[in-house]
Amino acid sequence: MSRERHLQRVLDCGIVAVVRYSDPGPLVEVVRALADGGVTVAEVTFTVPNAVDVIREAKRQLGDRVLLGAGTVLDPETCRAAFLAGAEFVVSPAVNVDVIRMCRRYDKLVMPGAFTPTEVLTAWEAGADIVKVFPADVVGPAFFRALRGPLPQVKLMPTGGVDLTTAVEFLKAGAVCLGVGSQLVEPAAVAAGDFARITALAREYAGVVKAFRGGRPA
Repeated sequence: MSRERHLQRVLDCGIVAVVRYSDPGPLVEVVRALADGGVTVAEVTFTVPNAVDVIREAKRQLGDRVLLGAGTVLDPETCRAAFLAGAEFVVSPAVNVDVIRMCRRYDKLVMPGAFTPTEVLTAWEAGADIVKVFPADVVGPAFFRALRGPLPQVKLMPTGGVDLTTAVEFLKAGAVCLGVGSQLVEPAAVAAGDFARITALAREYAGVVKAFRGGRPA
């Protein structure tokens, strides 16, 4: 599947689940639980021990049911390792032009993190498909509304501070999708093996996006 189709899949889903936990053991089941609830786009962060193995096994077990990515990618070497394990997109907390270039080389989606208008534009001009605004809780939806004026062409995704009470406001402000971490992949639920809880939360978040869009395409 092409990068363009993967991008459309992200936009259609509207949620990028951030899968981060200290123990990699339950994370394939976490990804499965997310998919069961309708969140079919997930990044496994490289803060997870043996993240490459998690991505590889999730890809083996779930196939195309989930669009898998790698998060907290800080350099091209990590980026390439993620691709070899089966990742179809890369997310970073910052702008690294070499990472963006690596993703372009292999026709993979890339979502670098930015915080200022200059960083947002730098990431977009370097070839970002979506620019992750992080930490979004510091600037809030008002920042997204302000950026939409001079930079309406840039696809923005908030990460940090997105929960069931703020999701709609970020979407109203112009976010094309939402990066959601511990508010969706609850550490307590993962620790307890309560995958039904994660599925239920995923269903709620997916429902929020669907209700906001009212059936409109992304």
